[in-house]
Amino acid sequence: MTTTPTAPPAKRGRGPRTRARRRFAGAMALGIALLSVGSIYSAFTPQAQVASAQQDEAAKIAKGQELYTSACITCHGSNLQGVQDKGPSLIGVGDAAVWFQVSTGRMPMARQEAQAERKPVRPEFNPHQADPEKAKEATENLEALGAYIQANGGGPEAPKEDGAALRGPDPARGGELFRLNCSSCHNFTGRGGALSSGKYAPTLDPATEKDIYTAMLTGPQNMPKFSDRQLTPEEKKDIIAYVKSVTNGNNNPGGNPLGGIGPTSEGLITFIVGVAAMIGFALWLGAKN
Repeated sequence: MTTTPTAPPAKRGRGPRTRARRRFAGAMALGIALLSVGSIYSAFTPQAQVASAQQDEAAKIAKGQELYTSACITCHGSNLQGVQDKGPSLIGVGDAAVWFQVSTGRMPMARQEAQAERKPVRPEFNPHQADPEKAKEATENLEALGAYIQANGGGPEAPKEDGAALRGPDPARGGELFRLNCSSCHNFTGRGGALSSGKYAPTLDPATEKDIYTAMLTGPQNMPKFSDRQLTPEEKKDIIAYVKSVTNGNNNPGGNPLGGIGPTSEGLITFIVGVAAMIGFALWLGAKN
C-alpha cells in the first residue's frame, strides 16, 4: 500500500503587521529615551549655568556697592541722585561713564571747577599699572563699580573689548568722520583746544581706545553723545583707528608735523617770517632815504 507523502507544516512567519508593530515600538522607545535625556539636560544644566551667572553678577554688584560707598557716595548720594554743589546724578550715565571718568583720574575731582581734568589714577582703579596682578584687580574694581551703577541707574554700557580690538579696519573713513564730527573741538590732529566757559577739548594723545569709545558714548563736559544710531560701532572704531594713527605720529599727510598741532604752527612761522621781512624792508627804506 503506497502512501502519499504529506507536506511539512508551514512555519509561522512574521507577518507585515508584526514587523510594523515592532518597528513602531522601537521608534517610540528611542523617541522617549531621547526626550527624557533632553528634558533632564534642559531641566538641570541651563538652570545651573543661569544660577551661577546670576550669583557672579550679584557678587560683582555687591562689590561695586562697597567701592561706591567708600569712594563716591559723598558727592553722588546714596541713591546715585547726586549732591548739590558736590556731584551730579549718576542715573542714566551707565558703566561707560564710570570707565571714562574713573580710569582716567577725572573722578574723584580734587575740587569743583569748569571741567574735570585728567590726572593720576588711584591705584585701586588704575587698569594700566605695570604690575599685571594689580592692573587686573583694578580692572575688576572698575567693572564692579560700573556694574553697580549700571544696575541701579542704567545707561550706555562700555565695550568688552579694549586696545587694538577697538581699532577699525578703515582709518581713512575714520578720518572723514573725525573731521566732520570732532575736529572743530579736538583739532584735526587730536591735540584739542579751548572752548567756552573755561572748558576745553583735551588732547587725545594719552587716551586709550576704550577711553575714546566711552567718551563718544557718554559725552563728557561739552562733548556731544554719539549713540549707535548717529555713529555705528564700526564707525566709532574707524575713528579710533584714525586718532591712533595721528597721535602715534604715523599719519602726517601734510609733511612735517611741526609738533602735530595743526595749522597753528605753520601760521605762527608765516607770521614771524612775514613781520621780520616787513621790518627789514622798512629799515632798508629808512636807510636808503
